Amino acid sequence: MIDPMPSRPRRNRSSAAMRDLMREIQVNKTDLIYPVFVREGAGTSEEIGTMPGIHRHSLDHLVRHLDEVVELGVRAVALFPVLGDDRKDRTASESVREEGLMQTSIRELKSRFPDLLLITDVAMDPYSSDGHDGLVSDDGQILNDETLPILADMAVSQARAGADIVAPSDMMDGRVAVIRDALDDEGFTNVSICSYSAKYASAFYGPFRDALDSAPRSGDKKTYQMDPANLNEALREVELDIAEGADIVMVKPAGAYLDVISEIAGISPLPIAAYQVSGEFAMIRYASQAGAIDEEAAMLESLVAIKRAGADMIFTYFAPEAAKLLS
Repeated sequence: MIDPMPSRPRRNRSSAAMRDLMREIQVNKTDLIYPVFVREGAGTSEEIGTMPGIHRHSLDHLVRHLDEVVELGVRAVALFPVLGDDRKDRTASESVREEGLMQTSIRELKSRFPDLLLITDVAMDPYSSDGHDGLVSDDGQILNDETLPILADMAVSQARAGADIVAPSDMMDGRVAVIRDALDDEGFTNVSICSYSAKYASAFYGPFRDALDSAPRSGDKKTYQMDPANLNEALREVELDIAEGADIVMVKPAGAYLDVISEIAGISPLPIAAYQVSGEFAMIRYASQAGAIDEEAAMLESLVAIKRAGADMIFTYFAPEAAKLLS
């Protein structure tokens, strides 16, 4: 008897072993980058109200937390500082203080975890009394060119403390070239740049801004972060960052911008990072807590989707849980 359906795709889904054999996309522990928040003081670990399970750690607590995370196989973290208002000013001067929170944390983490890749944020907003990623003029304008030397000095200070990768998240025009030149001039030719190339003005950043208390004190970030409606603009931003010397390009957020990741994967010779941001994390966690979804399944599915779209690495607050499952 001739089978009326000689092509039966279900044959390749007939068992768990067969499905594993046929799987096209694999998420690995080595694809994961874990964003962490370090705060001033000692002996404290404060849960972020809008990010259940994620904490602002004092440095001693962060070291103990990362002991467990590294044991799970996570090999890269992205470090963000949480500063009090007394440390903030218009020019982000705290960002280059040798004994500042960021620099002290970098030195301690590299000392304790020498094989852990340390990625550091380059932007003014954690240090700025204005809450913006760039220098703000007296009339409220974000000053692009005047911001660039501040970012370059910040990147050099982080590199001097021991950062492996500096990650400018500010979206100022031309900052990758200025940072690359500054790093090279100071002898940090081996420090990489992961550029937030296509960073959108997204509604999904709310919990992160709660974590850092870094929301703009006035106005918004739409004159420098990208319009969520635009794709061609993202391709232009990536091409510029590649030409300026970036080593990795990033799309942020990830989940609502899978098409952007895919398009960039088609043009970029560089590795592509995608940031599963705080709002994406919170949606999955809150839905799970409400009994609406299976958190582990939804988490892994979301990471597979980001990888399938073309990302080579994923910034995700789920990194420890995902690493445990992927073991």
